[in-house]
Amino acid sequence: MKPSFVIATVAALAAAGGITFSTLSLAQTTTMPTASAQSRAITIWRDPGCGCCDAYADYLEANDYQVTRIDDRNFDKRSVAAGVPARGLGCHLAEIDGYYVSGLVPADIIERMVTERPDITGITLPGMPGNAPGMAAQKTGTLKTYAFGNDGVAVYSNE
Repeated sequence: MKPSFVIATVAALAAAGGITFSTLSLAQTTTMPTASAQSRAITIWRDPGCGCCDAYADYLEANDYQVTRIDDRNFDKRSVAAGVPARGLGCHLAEIDGYYVSGLVPADIIERMVTERPDITGITLPGMPGNAPGMAAQKTGTLKTYAFGNDGVAVYSNE
């Protein structure tokens, strides 16, 4: 083989390898999850016997959330330890993107919190309102959701 042919072949392979590497890098970059895709993962700690918690998890999944369900008979203690006011407990505790969500909070309110990123620990919809997702097929009327954190408790949403 002539040295010039070997050099040309090696140069061609190196160039092709560089193109392949660039293409792979670009493909990997475009398939990385975005911040909003990452914030769609939510973990729910719930009493294993709670049917409304399963209905709520199904509701979240129907709204494009990736739900992890964890049976925890002591979710109420976990909730208080996370900062949920004892008088404002919902029927389960969830965590999404660094925030806590207690109760049957509608998906659009969770999405607003994750998007706006307020300086709070989380939000709660106390009790088990009959018109909330997981209790009713569709939300009707208003639901008062509270924010909680270092500054105390305040109304986050009343819609």
